[in-house]
Amino acid sequence: MCKKTLLTAAIAALAALVATACRPQAETAAGQTLEIATAVARSDSLYVRRSFISEIGSDSEVIIEPRVSGFLAARHYRKGMPVRKGQLLFEIDNREYYSALLSAQAALESSRALALEARNNYDRAVPLAGINAISAAQLDQYTARYAAARADVKAAEQAVRNAGLNLSYTKIYSPIDGIIESSNAGKGDLVGPGTQIPTLTTIMNIDTVTVSIAIPMAQFLALDGDRAMIYDNAGLLSDIVLYEADGTRYPFAGKYDYTRTAVSTATGTIVLIVRFPNPSYRLKAGQFARIEANLGAKRPRVLVPSQSVSQILDASSVWVIRTDSTAEYRRITPGETFGALWAVEEGLQPGERVAVTGIQKLREGMRVVPAAAPQN
Repeated sequence: MCKKTLLTAAIAALAALVATACRPQAETAAGQTLEIATAVARSDSLYVRRSFISEIGSDSEVIIEPRVSGFLAARHYRKGMPVRKGQLLFEIDNREYYSALLSAQAALESSRALALEARNNYDRAVPLAGINAISAAQLDQYTARYAAARADVKAAEQAVRNAGLNLSYTKIYSPIDGIIESSNAGKGDLVGPGTQIPTLTTIMNIDTVTVSIAIPMAQFLALDGDRAMIYDNAGLLSDIVLYEADGTRYPFAGKYDYTRTAVSTATGTIVLIVRFPNPSYRLKAGQFARIEANLGAKRPRVLVPSQSVSQILDASSVWVIRTDSTAEYRRITPGETFGALWAVEEGLQPGERVAVTGIQKLREGMRVVPAAAPQN
């Protein structure tokens, strides 16, 4: 009897304990109110801003090739240093070309002397033919000789000009301002056309440098699908900024130059070329830099804090807090991010309130106590 009494008492105590433990949970499930931070979706017109990694290139490169061949006599620059337009770079042994000029000048004097003789003979023959002292055929011969002599003078004059040009080509000057490369040719080497060293060096103009911005074709068309020509992109880029490898912002802004004619078949991108001033030669061809630029025109966008957007696999959603302070789960189509804000393309209207904290605890229809989220 005593054992039955103890067993009954124990069961009663256990039931009382379970009932006591379950009572708060039942009340919480039935009437829970959760305080959460919220934010109001707002509308704003913003650019799409993109970042690109690009290799810096020179605005133009000039290959220095001698126009005449000969033995290199002198070099007048320091390798890898800036040179100026008109600066003397190389000298080729000019003795052969100076001798050719003297020969051409002598040939010209001889031609002029023969032309003078032919003219005198012609001048004497004309009055003689008028009195029938010589035949018409003889007059024709004097006329032809005089004309041929004048032509020989013109040919000799041209030969002198050519010889003078060849002589001038033995001194090679820089055609542009830029940075000059080293040369494989040394003093005494045979250089020029028809030799084993037809090229002396290369000069890169880096007063202005260029960078390439590659944009996927689908994205490019979405930026401005109404454009008549895809090569007229002067208004597509704005606020173009260059950051060097160490993160330093380059002080000069970039400017759109042109669009390459062909779309890359390997990457499916259209390439826009941007120019940056480089007056101090701080930027060098071949180095990499990060380029940031606004793409296209401003567009109206619905913006919410990034913390309010949940993403699971390919599904994006927010919790909308209705005017009666109840929670509503809603699927959205996210767009671009702008710092701490996320643009919503579909599924949300400006002025609607979304949950920023406590998202994992929310359930459909749950009543909450909304509070304003702290401003960033």
